[in-house]
Amino acid sequence: MRVYRGYSSPVPAPVVLAIGNFDGVHRGHAALLEQLGAAARQSGLTPTVLSFEPHPREFFARASAPARLTTLREKLELLGEAGVAQTMICPFNARFAALTAEQFIEDVLCRSLRTRRLIIGDDFRFGHRRQGDFALLQAVGARLGFGVSAMPTVVVGDERASSSAVRRALAAGDMAHAARLLGRPYGMDGQVVHGDKLGRQLGFATANLRIKHNPLPMTGVFAVEVSGLGMSASERPLPGVANLGVRPTVGGTRTLLEVHLFDFDRDIYGAHIAVRFVKKLRDEQRFASLAALQAQIAADAAAARAHFKL
Repeated sequence: MRVYRGYSSPVPAPVVLAIGNFDGVHRGHAALLEQLGAAARQSGLTPTVLSFEPHPREFFARASAPARLTTLREKLELLGEAGVAQTMICPFNARFAALTAEQFIEDVLCRSLRTRRLIIGDDFRFGHRRQGDFALLQAVGARLGFGVSAMPTVVVGDERASSSAVRRALAAGDMAHAARLLGRPYGMDGQVVHGDKLGRQLGFATANLRIKHNPLPMTGVFAVEVSGLGMSASERPLPGVANLGVRPTVGGTRTLLEVHLFDFDRDIYGAHIAVRFVKKLRDEQRFASLAALQAQIAADAAAARAHFKL
């Protein structure tokens, strides 16, 4: 997938476009992207996404901004897997936030992205003070030569599929509901880095990943599945148990994802792996001693093995 940063130069050819933050790329986003792909095949135009970095709510109120479900890299990977051919990432800064709705349409959608057809969520608002809406897009599109369609809300059970709903499910430790909203287990990707080797000393060697989600959408101990270790497409992900948090027992302050893979003994430092959270086992907690921590890790590993029927 081709990625553009900023909108100063036009893309090579006209596009069919979807716009959104796409945090988590949940089932509502997936339905929008499916419609994007169908429109691209019908029209022969390039299926393209416009997204923003940082999230607009991070720009306007960082202290109260929601937890990121996906890093930019994770989001781009998921968009590519959904069939998006190119993505433009607009820097959401003071200059961009000051664009009027009309300027956004003319400068970004028309001049830079050369939009011929636009597909948006039914709640999409844009431009300075969120003054732009579907009606304005239709009116200006008729004048400038692009069509507009809105994607209706996707409901899972009795709940609207949204990034906020996924965050609520993760915060509650309901990994099954989060997976229903996402269409897949929730996961994080990262590079395996060297740690303090404490897990190995306790009898549970771990692959350590520095996590860039800040703040975290959840913490705790989880049964997980891991892929990205050079396995063939036909091989199943490897099961394990993981701690996501700051490791309060050893005075940790920096977020770390520690994964212990069952019946696995390979050097994987430097590998970029995907960790999928299947079931929450417990909250992260502080223990009185390393011996107490070691006993709890053994219990967590047993619980995860039982979940996977190992």
